[in-house]
Amino acid sequence: MRILFFTENFPPETNAAATRVFERAVYWARWGHEVTIITCFPNFPDGKIFLGYKNEWYKKEMIDGINVVRVKTYIAPNKGVFKRSLDFASFFITGLIASLCQSRPDIVVATSPQPFSAVAGWVFGRITKKPFIFELGDLWPRSIYAVGVLKHGLIFSIMERLELFLYRQSTCIVALTQAFKINLVKRRIPESKIHVVINGVDLPRYQNINKNSQLASKLGLGKKFVVGYIGTLGMAHNLENVLHAASLMIDNKDIIFLFVGSGADKEKLENIAKKENLKNVIFLGRKPKENIPEIWSLCHIALVHLKNESAFSEVLPSKIFEAMGMGLPILLAAPKGEASNIVETNKCGEWVPSGDPKILSATIKSLSTDTRRLENYSRISKKLAPNFSREEQAKKFLSVMESCF
Repeated sequence: MRILFFTENFPPETNAAATRVFERAVYWARWGHEVTIITCFPNFPDGKIFLGYKNEWYKKEMIDGINVVRVKTYIAPNKGVFKRSLDFASFFITGLIASLCQSRPDIVVATSPQPFSAVAGWVFGRITKKPFIFELGDLWPRSIYAVGVLKHGLIFSIMERLELFLYRQSTCIVALTQAFKINLVKRRIPESKIHVVINGVDLPRYQNINKNSQLASKLGLGKKFVVGYIGTLGMAHNLENVLHAASLMIDNKDIIFLFVGSGADKEKLENIAKKENLKNVIFLGRKPKENIPEIWSLCHIALVHLKNESAFSEVLPSKIFEAMGMGLPILLAAPKGEASNIVETNKCGEWVPSGDPKILSATIKSLSTDTRRLENYSRISKKLAPNFSREEQAKKFLSVMESCF
C-alpha cells in the first residue's frame, strides 16, 4: 500500500505527535508499505529550526525506510494564536503543493492537533479521489480554549465548524482515546466511521534499560529520589503547580524534581525556580528522543501533569506508556477521566487532583519512603506495557486503512 501522511510534527522533534507518527510509520515501512510523510522542518516547540536544518522550500530525505518530504512554513513558537495560525496555514499551502509532486498514493492520512494538516489531507484526497483518514490527536478548538489561548467568539466558531466539516468529510476517523470517540458520537458523527487506536510505546526502545549511574552522578542525583517529568513544558500542563509542590518540599534534601523538555512555559518555569531558589529542581532542556530512555532510567516515578480543565479529562498522555515501558510507577495529576482510569484501574501508580500542590507534595513524600508500594507499581507497570505496544497499534491502524477500500 502507498500511504501519504500529513503531519506538522516529525522527528527529530520529540513531542507525542512526532513520535507517534514516526514509530507507526517505521513498522508500516518494514512490512513492505511505501510511506511518504509530508512535514515541515523541525522547530517545535520553540519555533527555532533544529541544528542541521534550514527552512527551505522543499527537501527530501529517507529516515528508517520512510520517504520524508519537508516544506517551508512560517515558523513560530508554540504560543499565541495569530502567529501559530500563520504557521498552520502556511503548512497547508506548501504541504498540499508538495503532495501533488509525489507518486499517487492509495490512501491519504492527516493528523491533528492542528486542523490545517487535515484540511490539506482532505483536499489532496479529493483531488486524487483517494480515501482520507483523519487521525484525531486532539479536540480543536476545545483544547486551545482550555489553555486560555482562544476565547469563544467568531474565530472559535469558525474553527469548530471546520473541525466538524473534516470529521464528516473523512472516510474514517482514528481517535486516540475512547473519550474522543464518545465526544464525536454526541456531535452526530457516525459511530461506524470512528476507530480508536490509542497512544502507546515502542517497547524495544524502552525495555531493559539499566540506570545510567554516570549520568546520575554528573547531574548530582546520587541516591536521591527522582521525580521525572519528561515532555513539553506547555500551557496545557500547569507545571507551576509542580514547582509549588517542590517549594513545600525544599527542606527535604532527598527528593529532586527533574524536568526534561521545552515549551511555551519553559522560561517562566525556570524564572520561578530561580526566584524561589528551588535547589531541588533541575531543568535539562530538550533532549534527542534516543536519549529519553536513559533519562527515564534515572527516575523513581514518572510524573504526568495536566491542567485542571475538563478538556484534559479526555486525553491519554504518551508519558504514561513510556513510563510503563520503563517499568516506572506513574504519578498522575490531572482531571478525572481516561488517563486516571488506566492508572487507578490497573494499579500502576497513583492519581491526585490537578492544581493542589499540598496533595501532590504529600503523595510524593509518601511514595519516596514506601519501597514496597513503589516496587508493586513498577511490577504492574512493566507487565501492562505490552498491552500498549506501538507495533500492535500500527497493525490496528493499518487494518483501518485497509478497511477504507
